[in-house]
Amino acid sequence: MKTEQHFPAAGASHTGKSGLTRRQSMDMLAAGGLWAAFSCLGGYPSPARAAAEDDVIRTGYLPITDAAVLLVAHAKGFFEAEGLQAEKPTLMRSWPALVEGFAAAKFNLVHLLKPIPIWMRYNNKFPAKIMAWAHTNGSGLVVGPDVTAASFADLGGKQLAVPFWYSMHNILLQMALRESGLKPVIKGEGVPIAANEVNLQILPPPDMPPALAARKVDGYIVAEPFNALGELKAGARMLRFTGDVWKNHPCCVIAMNEELVAQKPEWTQKCMNAVVRAAIYTSQNKKEVARLLSKDGEGYLPVPAEVTLRAMTKYDQETYGAGKAIQHPDWGINRIDFQPWPYPSATKLIVEAMKKTLVSGNTAFLADLDPGKAAIDLVNYKYIRTALDKYPEWRNGVDVAQGNPFIREEVVSV
Repeated sequence: MKTEQHFPAAGASHTGKSGLTRRQSMDMLAAGGLWAAFSCLGGYPSPARAAAEDDVIRTGYLPITDAAVLLVAHAKGFFEAEGLQAEKPTLMRSWPALVEGFAAAKFNLVHLLKPIPIWMRYNNKFPAKIMAWAHTNGSGLVVGPDVTAASFADLGGKQLAVPFWYSMHNILLQMALRESGLKPVIKGEGVPIAANEVNLQILPPPDMPPALAARKVDGYIVAEPFNALGELKAGARMLRFTGDVWKNHPCCVIAMNEELVAQKPEWTQKCMNAVVRAAIYTSQNKKEVARLLSKDGEGYLPVPAEVTLRAMTKYDQETYGAGKAIQHPDWGINRIDFQPWPYPSATKLIVEAMKKTLVSGNTAFLADLDPGKAAIDLVNYKYIRTALDKYPEWRNGVDVAQGNPFIREEVVSV
């Protein structure tokens, strides 16, 4: 089934003193219990106060290409060129761990899956602020070598992994499954899955290819390079690129603490200048950046260059076309791109979609969340707009709207 929708643009672990294991705290974070987990772990200092101690950029990231702009800003000296001091970015293994570090002010500049700041700000009352997009597209749904599915509609009765409940991956996957007549469910191990159901579970991205190879899951949807890694090392087959479902969709965003932004406007502007310069450089030099990020280069990502190169550049009709992973070649998109403007229309669509998305945990905060108001309140457009005006080369990206580059229509076609 294929429908196209156009959405108008919108203005076992260590145990602490509490007796809570690290794994338990991460599960609570994934389920939405951010402050509950923090409370059990003994609490944290005021994030804004801790983060305001100095002007050193402290970046946390997951080992995915979504983080490329922050990593390139460090590797190529764009932070220093703006007069900033930056520590080497800290690799984290899972989204809950990165969220925890950001909330505790261990990091003052991070990339987060776009739904996470929505959850943090409106469910947990944490002053997370989206400052820019980290990239567009850059994810896919892969299935194991024994899975014969040719489309979303063929995934009934399957077990699929997503990286986090509050992720674009979970949202996009469930949008596609519902449109295909299937029901997303969250069932425990050993509970039967009906033929019209697709069971979902959380797995950290690095655990996904091994789980697929061991046939613990039938497929997974995640950011690169773990799709490319699955293709090359775990027998995975790309079923569909997410950018081929939602044209040039956001996934990870650059986030900061709103209180810190208010305290340090000049510092914040310099950060955004460096982010934009890195986005432009990454878009224009994907092959070089793919090697730089890999373990054959600077080692930011723990995969070889052949994997990162595939993850950032391979998007051809010979491999993926003819109605397979790429069904909209006319869209003219790439496997991943890096334009940083946070289109309000996309934020609005995400909030609308989150209201229909099954997650583990309390979602009551979404009931009264107005998508239009969230698009205004959640994102700080001031600093990124100034940086984009200073470095106008970003307008050359294929993922930038034609005409007025700051307004676009959202296109979704399952």
